[in-house]
Amino acid sequence: MHVRLAWNGVIGTACIFGSGDYSVNCNISYNCCMARINFDLQQLQAFILVADRGSFRAAADQLHLSPSALSRRIERLETALGARLLNRTTREVSLTSLGRNFLERARAALDDLETAMLGMTELSVSRTGLVTVACVPSAALFFLPSVLGVFAARYPGVRVRVVDESTTGVIASVTSGESDFGISLMGSRIPEIDFEPIYNDPFVLALRREHRLAGRSSVAWSELEGEKLIAVARSSGNRQILDHALTKAGLRPNIALEVNHIATLLGMVEAGLGVATVPQMAITPLHSTLVAVRLRNPAVSRRLGLVTRHGATLRPAADAFRTHLRAALKARKKNDAAAQP
Repeated sequence: MHVRLAWNGVIGTACIFGSGDYSVNCNISYNCCMARINFDLQQLQAFILVADRGSFRAAADQLHLSPSALSRRIERLETALGARLLNRTTREVSLTSLGRNFLERARAALDDLETAMLGMTELSVSRTGLVTVACVPSAALFFLPSVLGVFAARYPGVRVRVVDESTTGVIASVTSGESDFGISLMGSRIPEIDFEPIYNDPFVLALRREHRLAGRSSVAWSELEGEKLIAVARSSGNRQILDHALTKAGLRPNIALEVNHIATLLGMVEAGLGVATVPQMAITPLHSTLVAVRLRNPAVSRRLGLVTRHGATLRPAADAFRTHLRAALKARKKNDAAAQP
């Protein structure tokens, strides 16, 4: 099928699934002149496949073309765009800087227009795509793996990229567009961000099974006096939540050791260097060495939820993964409630 784009103002790309000719007019300014760009869907698909495979021969084999025929398709696309998209050598193919930028726009155009043309509301099992999700490290390490396993089995054609960052990093990644959406802690309200709270994750005391407090159903913060307390750094979103709640309660725990990540913190507790307060999500009841004991006076929780850019519409693959994560978080919340005595 042939796609014709008239450019005169704002950057736009278009590709259509189906048969027949289509014309898309976008106002795009380019060096203060108008340009008419003509290319077809086969050229766009060929470019994406070469970029994914990093090889003309591998892409040509998949398209059942000769490498020379595939090369001509790419050359016609580059001529239409007036820019070189690929660097070619005898040994490898790589994207130019313009090519890298165009690749993501091309993928987005394929997703957006296919959805518009076909009225697609669900992702089929044969659908392919890339989803980038930003996630706070504790959820990335202790919650996301099992969720990804189920999603991958249901949608084997979808690739997922995880950006594990601090709360601030997650917000920045989603705001900049690097990530489609994020899993983060509820914090200060940001106009560019929508936060959907889903899961309350209480902080618990992590300690070795033989510790004197290990058999308790709950422990008051005041009972930790004299214990060597291990904590994550003050820059951590988890630490900030705890510090705020404890300061409000008039408590100042004695921190003996600080680390940057919860995984490191748990390793220190396993080694017998002290006890630690961690999100309940971070400790499985089947842990071989550690147990989790509920903390009270005060009881402190963090709120996990989904973060998206305000007003943004997710591509089908990203929307399917967000729906899957929402369901998984709600199921975990329900299971936690059922497990409470």
